[in-house]
Amino acid sequence: MTRSLIIAPQWIGDAVMTEPLLRALSERGEQITVFAVPWVASIYRAMNHITSLEATVDVPFQHGGLQWQVRRGLAARIQSGEWGKFDRAYVLPNSLKSALLPWLANIPERMGYLGEMRYGLLNRRLPNPPRHARGSMVAHYLALADVTLRSASQLGTGDESPQAATCTRPQLFAASSGAQLPQDLAAQTYTVIAPGAEFGPAKRWPEAHFAELIAKLDHSVVLLGSAKESALCETIRDIALRASPTQTIHNLAGKTSLAEAIHIIANTRSMVSNDSGLMHVAAAFGIPQVAIFGSSDPRHTPPLNDRAKVLWLKEMQGLDCSPCFKRECPLEGAANMRCLNAITPREVTGALAEAALR
Repeated sequence: MTRSLIIAPQWIGDAVMTEPLLRALSERGEQITVFAVPWVASIYRAMNHITSLEATVDVPFQHGGLQWQVRRGLAARIQSGEWGKFDRAYVLPNSLKSALLPWLANIPERMGYLGEMRYGLLNRRLPNPPRHARGSMVAHYLALADVTLRSASQLGTGDESPQAATCTRPQLFAASSGAQLPQDLAAQTYTVIAPGAEFGPAKRWPEAHFAELIAKLDHSVVLLGSAKESALCETIRDIALRASPTQTIHNLAGKTSLAEAIHIIANTRSMVSNDSGLMHVAAAFGIPQVAIFGSSDPRHTPPLNDRAKVLWLKEMQGLDCSPCFKRECPLEGAANMRCLNAITPREVTGALAEAALR
């Protein structure tokens, strides 16, 4: 029996997109332990359908900073056998620091993509294609399962292009999470709106558009997001209520744990969001959803969901400047944020109706 350690990504959407990799490893008999930062660990706890996922361990890593002593301490605990003896480690982030822990713990096989001078830290590697040449992130992660099928002579030579990987749809099951819906919400009676995007404003549909959409819905709305997005959600709520005073709008941004947000999304009738982590959560539950893309590329991070409708002006109107992958729009005047401003609430309402019929 092979025991494998997964070093998880630090973004919610990326964590969701690793599920097919974990499922593939489980199906071939690998016993899995995931090390994840606390703000994504709940994603892995919603993967209880992966029978060989033995544990999800919260690790005190942060964005930025090497945290050398923390990593050395965890490596010592791994070597002591606290979580069993690991034969392999799959390092999913591309950073040097993420590859330190398996190396410090002397795990024999350490898999990952090339990047940030990780040659000595990873001993089984795949070339890392540039973002513009990279396909779906699900396939990107899933290709790491191929690394263990190659001979040592094939690895690290530059000739080891990833084998074709099946882009299976990520799946989540939150039934055993223990989270409950708020008392004034009933399953399938509300639409979730997630108007934020951690990356930056160039991925956010305008708040006035969100408010207009909400005002036109004939059922309750739940606004979800992080604490940093609470004010944004409150502004959207205020604008929507001025247009439709009888609308029921719950602003739960910053008021739920990730496990609770997952449970709310799992029980919604539909969802509208930007390209964000919560978009991928909705896709993993297969609910009707509309995903609005601006500066990013749905060919790279699509919602893998048969009931999803993607709105992207690049495809709708052939917008030349998209995708730019910028945090903020660099253009001025009428061109500023056109990739999002020009997608109308009417178009989103129509797409939501189409998604519901799928």
